[in-house]
Amino acid sequence: MYSHLLVGTDGDTVRITMNRPARRNSLSAEHLAELLDAFRAAGDSKASGVVLAGAGPVFSAGHDFGDVAARDLMGVRELLALCTELMRTIQSIPQVVVARVHGLATAAGCQLVASCDLAVAASSAGFALPGGKGGWFCHTPAVPVARSVGRKRLMELVLTGDVVDAATALDWGLVNRVVPDDELDAAVDELLARATRGSRASKALGKQTVYAQLDRPEADAYAIALEVMAAASQLPGAREGMAAFLEKRKPDWLD
Repeated sequence: MYSHLLVGTDGDTVRITMNRPARRNSLSAEHLAELLDAFRAAGDSKASGVVLAGAGPVFSAGHDFGDVAARDLMGVRELLALCTELMRTIQSIPQVVVARVHGLATAAGCQLVASCDLAVAASSAGFALPGGKGGWFCHTPAVPVARSVGRKRLMELVLTGDVVDAATALDWGLVNRVVPDDELDAAVDELLARATRGSRASKALGKQTVYAQLDRPEADAYAIALEVMAAASQLPGAREGMAAFLEKRKPDWLD
């Protein structure tokens, strides 16, 4: 079905693996379109979680410069709009999305990591927004990274373009866990299992609401969260969770 991806289902998990190792999983328009299609399909499925990984020596080297260099201004705008749509889709689908990061994640590859809900990195992983030391600044990759690491750390990444190691990425908040390379798959599965417990419908609404209120003024964020939380109290999952607590039994999640 896909030329640049491997997609499979493992129980309640959809696993999407970027499979352009010869091109370091660089993100051409075709590759981005396939990722967008795969995430939309996962979003429409009954899966509870999605794992995004990369085949070969690196996670993703970012935009495919061969594709970018061949485009005029309108063409590059279209490419970046496609990339942005992918990043926003990752955050809008109801499933929990975990990035499984090994090797380098640079530029739009780093943007992918920051756009996922959670990220687990191998100790050998590295992260960079290298446009700062080149000729094409990492404007769009900086958007989700800024929302993970804070201003000063973002500025160090975008201005120096230097690679930060996995331990630094963990300290800065870009990833959730750093584990030895041979423990990466187990750590991804363990975190995903914990993050997908409970009512799927409740978690889906919760994920979407968190993204909706992030970076808004506090009063606006509360206005959004209050109304959604009130409405969510009437969902079957909420009712079952409260009943199970009051009746001192394990909940039976039907949604």
